[in-house]
Amino acid sequence: MTGDLLDRRAILLAETAADRDAAIRRCGEALVEIDAVHPEYLRSMLDRERSVSTYVGEGVAIPHGTLAGKDLVHRDALAVLRFPAGVDWGGQPVTICVAIAARGDGHVELLASLAEILLDTDRARALREATDPDDVLALLTPAPEDSNR
Repeated sequence: MTGDLLDRRAILLAETAADRDAAIRRCGEALVEIDAVHPEYLRSMLDRERSVSTYVGEGVAIPHGTLAGKDLVHRDALAVLRFPAGVDWGGQPVTICVAIAARGDGHVELLASLAEILLDTDRARALREATDPDDVLALLTPAPEDSNR
């Protein structure tokens, strides 16, 4: 499932952003670049962040659009952006953003995998420090025994 959602072209591991809004815009641009969303989806992502923080802990944020922005999503997709220098996310340092474009609930499985990673200190660190897209794909793809549940 993750392979369908996470396009290797949307794994960008050497990004920079002056602040949270710039990081969110870059995440949205990554989704636009793989034709997952209409460019207006970026505004929906910023609106979501203004209403509730998408910071989830362990240096990770999951920027996504509002419910009203779902109509701007062409297909469910994810983008993983790493900001090695970190971004101030409302007082929390963020190095990894998992941007979500979702019309349905196809991203829920990945979010469950992400939650498991964040609960494992070593795997969370591996995600924050990843410099190879293949490492990110391996971390976010459930092991075969996990997908048989």
